[in-house]
Amino acid sequence: MSTLSGAKSAAASAVGGRHFRFNWLLAFAALALSGCMPATTQVASADPADPAAKVARVGYRSTIAPYTSLRPATPAPWRDRNDAVTPQPKQDR
Repeated sequence: MSTLSGAKSAAASAVGGRHFRFNWLLAFAALALSGCMPATTQVASADPADPAAKVARVGYRSTIAPYTSLRPATPAPWRDRNDAVTPQPKQDR
């Protein structure tokens, strides 16, 4: 593994020379300076602690709104239910 990284480093230094090292230095400086940036940027000029600040309305959607009960009211006699779903016998035989 170290041989591969050494070979890559040698090839990059042969091709780029000082430019390669300068690019790494530039990338490191950009990364280091990005830590100095504020974590968030202010999108609106309104103060979050201001009670008169305009905010979007809150909507309510029920999580069980399309629910319908599938519990049967009264069970039907089993023979009637079974006869209703059985195929009819053929008359031609």
